[in-house]
Amino acid sequence: MTGKSIRGLINYNESKVTEGMAELILASRFGLEIEQLELRHKVARFEHLTRLNSAIKTNAVHILLNFDRSDKIDVGTFQPIATDYMEKIGFGEQPFLVYQHFDANHPHIHIVTTNVQSDGTRIDMHNIGRTLSEKARKEIELEYKLIKAESRGKEQQIVPVRIKSANYTGKPTKRSIYNVVTSVLRSYKFTSLAEYNAVLRNFNVIADRGAEDSIMFEKRGLVYSVLDESGKRIGIPFKASSFAGKPTLNKVEGKFAFNATKRKINAEQLSEIIARIVDGSGKLDRNLLIHALGKQGVSLYFRQNTEGRVYGVTYVDHNTRSVFNGSDLGKNYSAKAILERLTPTPIEPGTMATSTKGVITTEKRYLSSKDIDRKTDQDLLHFLMEKTAYDPAVPLVKKKKKKKGRSKNITISNQT
Repeated sequence: MTGKSIRGLINYNESKVTEGMAELILASRFGLEIEQLELRHKVARFEHLTRLNSAIKTNAVHILLNFDRSDKIDVGTFQPIATDYMEKIGFGEQPFLVYQHFDANHPHIHIVTTNVQSDGTRIDMHNIGRTLSEKARKEIELEYKLIKAESRGKEQQIVPVRIKSANYTGKPTKRSIYNVVTSVLRSYKFTSLAEYNAVLRNFNVIADRGAEDSIMFEKRGLVYSVLDESGKRIGIPFKASSFAGKPTLNKVEGKFAFNATKRKINAEQLSEIIARIVDGSGKLDRNLLIHALGKQGVSLYFRQNTEGRVYGVTYVDHNTRSVFNGSDLGKNYSAKAILERLTPTPIEPGTMATSTKGVITTEKRYLSSKDIDRKTDQDLLHFLMEKTAYDPAVPLVKKKKKKKGRSKNITISNQT
């Protein structure tokens, strides 16, 4: 991607370093070791070149290299990959900075450079993505034995936050939350914050607006937290605005209307699964129903008030990645109708019950792996993963006909 502000590109990546979401791993042709480089050195090196030809207005280049999640690449491999790639696309003699980012669940690096050469001439960027970059990608995949973009599968798994090993005050937890949140936002069709949380809880995460009389709620704030095995928040919460991609309340709510239309085709399939189990399995209590639906790839949540009274039910169909309240499927699937057809079940000790807006409660919080019938549903929690959600501060621009001043992507990507 090309732009007009080298300072902006450096500041973007350096801000990620400050947040603990990135690390500078290579500085080529700067004359200093990484440990000696200060921000002023980085900016001055590039601006020295851009001043050689003030007529070149689009002089900042930002390259994103994505790799498959199964590619195990350490810093010692990222460095020669970046160097080889820059050589292959004609930027080997240019100064460049390489940042490894940790804000997605697949390996990727960002490269910052300029297309102004030491003699003041410009490196032609026209069609470089389709010609030199594509060729470089294929050669690097072979040389470093990486997963080829053409052969890579589209289905990947959302990885829950690891509760026992999480560092609740450091970047591993924030990174894990980010991976879950961005994956759910991309893949699941929910129409309310409560439904959104019904999905997030499967992966030990919750989005919280705070109490209705709080300033955060009034200001439409949103924070994300890790949940323990009992569904209680643990560790420090992270503001939605602090994540790349900004998964704020406005962004989440912006998906409701679109998802409501998109999920309609999945209602009948889910209704059939529920009816088949409820009507054909003999006597069931709530726990047995949850277990039976789990084997079919469906998470079931009973919503309860502070007195323990069930006032609603939510279904999360991981097969189609659609979320429905019982009443959305029809009166036969509402909480009242379902409970009338079940054997009464006492509320288990430790069950979390709350009436806070946007929070789903149930005696079984998420679909555990032991509930999955792997013979009938090998890919229950797999879903289509798209490219990394990019920070709006540095937007990626899709390929279009070349116009003056328009940015272009240069990507070697396993996220097809």
